[in-house]
Amino acid sequence: MRCAEWIEKLNELAPEAYACGWDNPGLMAGRSDKEIRKVLIALDATDDVVDQAVCGNADLLLTHHPLIFTPVRHVNDSDFTGRRLLRLIQNDICCYAMHTNFDIAPGCMADLAAGRLHLLDAQPLEVTGEADGTPYGIGKAGILLKAVSLKELAEQVKEAFGLSHVTVYGAEHASDRIRRAAVCPGSGKGMAQAAGKAGAQVLITGDIGHHEGLDAVADGVAVIDAGHYGLEHIFIDFMADYCREKIDAGAVIEKAAQAFPAKLW
Repeated sequence: MRCAEWIEKLNELAPEAYACGWDNPGLMAGRSDKEIRKVLIALDATDDVVDQAVCGNADLLLTHHPLIFTPVRHVNDSDFTGRRLLRLIQNDICCYAMHTNFDIAPGCMADLAAGRLHLLDAQPLEVTGEADGTPYGIGKAGILLKAVSLKELAEQVKEAFGLSHVTVYGAEHASDRIRRAAVCPGSGKGMAQAAGKAGAQVLITGDIGHHEGLDAVADGVAVIDAGHYGLEHIFIDFMADYCREKIDAGAVIEKAAQAFPAKLW
């Protein structure tokens, strides 16, 4: 099956048209007529991942985050984006990214994260569109199976996403019982207000800085920062299963090893 045909199948799951206007999903590099016999799936096209794709003779590198995000003025070996592009192109490896279109599409990132937390009656935090009368968008807010303390919920998040640690803002309210929660995989810096409007007592997300954490708590929303990678690495397993079950065409599907970029020493 050619790369263009793979892209058609991937768009059936998460159409590129669903992506936010500032985003850059799609074919980052490669030939649309390239025959795809081996696929490597990763969250990011890091140097290690590109090395794995090259050494493993992959035909397609499928990532969540786009390798090209901001405008590229030159493609050469003077910066990391250029070096990665050169390696992929020189080795005839296609690189395709499913970013906010995957975050938003029904059944994808937002729903997967809400499912891991067993949120009931989950609705989008930020509606971006509608399909068959059902709204879709960024993140989810819903009801927990039972009321828990902030500390208990933090432990549930760690278990659900396979994490060693999380950062909590609002720990002074750790004994309060939480029944309604919001989750926004990736960067949720600007989502605390939406979480509050949705009635959530806590926002589970990543990339929260000092000021965002303080401001959220001041607005009555605690924050569990599980890390950008921490919540979004679920893309890898899900897409591996999807490719095997829905596309396959005899291709070998491999997954990049888990590689949390931030570690506690």
